[in-house]
Amino acid sequence: MMDNPAIFKIQRYSIHDGPGIRTTVFFQGCPLSCRWCHNPESQRMPGKISSEEMDKLVAKLMEEIEKDMIFYDDSGGGVTFSGGEPLSQPKLLFRLLDQCQEKEIHTCLDTSGYADPEILFSISQITDLILYDIKLIDEAAYKTLTGKSVSPVLNNLKLLSNRKTNVSIRFPLIPEMTDTEENIADVISFLKENTDYRDIHILPFHKAGEGKYELLKMKNHMKDIAAPSPKRVAKVKEQFEFNGFNVTIGG
Repeated sequence: MMDNPAIFKIQRYSIHDGPGIRTTVFFQGCPLSCRWCHNPESQRMPGKISSEEMDKLVAKLMEEIEKDMIFYDDSGGGVTFSGGEPLSQPKLLFRLLDQCQEKEIHTCLDTSGYADPEILFSISQITDLILYDIKLIDEAAYKTLTGKSVSPVLNNLKLLSNRKTNVSIRFPLIPEMTDTEENIADVISFLKENTDYRDIHILPFHKAGEGKYELLKMKNHMKDIAAPSPKRVAKVKEQFEFNGFNVTIGG
């Protein structure tokens, strides 16, 4: 846990946030409030930080990141910026990506895609890979389950595809929410009709963040919802593969 409110956690030796062994830096603050969020403590937006505080934070984070460079080199890994939503703090994200680029450290941006398109495009020019969540296609369902409109997410993904940005799609498989036959068919159709992306990671819902809701005195919408069965996950995987996608479970 970092002592600056702009960052709420650093996770070392991660193998689920991009290729190889990675250090994942979790940004504080997210514009969405997904009902299944396993990092609910990250949703609150941080306060503004001064230029001097920014300089100190970047230096501190880079010091932590560089400690693991031997693991990046040996595994083809690097750093993943996650959250929360990293694009909600673009100045800090730009600074860190620039520093990593100078030191030839591979970078991933893990994003919901809910962001200003100009900021997203600028960031896409200096990161090696974008891990992009596609949760729902239907506007009403997306707004009900995340609190925001889906339009920016879908339009931004079209933009990235048109500009041949390196993107890996991630589909959170959430029972009764994203895991419906209609939504899965809509996700497949949208990706095939509007993008060139055919690599997708299915992320099955898990209960790992359940205890956080009680500690934070937040309503847990997933309390009575079980993780999808292996059989269900396999069926969804087959459905994507039948439609020409390269599918990975997890990561």
